[in-house]
Amino acid sequence: MQSLHLETLLSTDQIRAKVQELATQIRADYGDSEILLLGVLKGSFHFLSDLSRLLYDISVVDFVQVSSYGAEKSSSGVVQIRKDLDTNIEGKDVLIVEDIVDTGTTLTHLRELLGTRKPRSLKVVALLSKPEARKHKTQVEYVGFEIPNEFVVGYGLDYGERFRNLPYIAILHED
Repeated sequence: MQSLHLETLLSTDQIRAKVQELATQIRADYGDSEILLLGVLKGSFHFLSDLSRLLYDISVVDFVQVSSYGAEKSSSGVVQIRKDLDTNIEGKDVLIVEDIVDTGTTLTHLRELLGTRKPRSLKVVALLSKPEARKHKTQVEYVGFEIPNEFVVGYGLDYGERFRNLPYIAILHED
């Protein structure tokens, strides 16, 4: 049986400060306009929860579940919609809330799909970005942290459904 250990990459305090900074920037850009925060399940739920509390007066929330990983540490390249959003987004400002953008496969597919539904605007906020892993050029308007091309867990990110509830983000090492 393999041994796993965690190396802290981003502390709880660093994450909290960055979420506040992102909320301030989003609020400045949107003003008093209502935003639909569209959380990409499951990984974004901690980030979405914290962000939505800071934007409580101008945001509503919905979710979509998209998968390209399964239980693996790398993307399969095949994007599956497991749960579609419940809200009609035509004419609305939509902000996709992502935990991490690495290859860009999922986000590219999601942007294409949602774009056909005629939102007024469609932007992305991602807590983490791995520019070195990018295979698809996709725009991310708000980025919390650029991180190295390592497999990370915590604050919503998992490995086989484990480590999701860590209050910090760590690099997962296998021995």
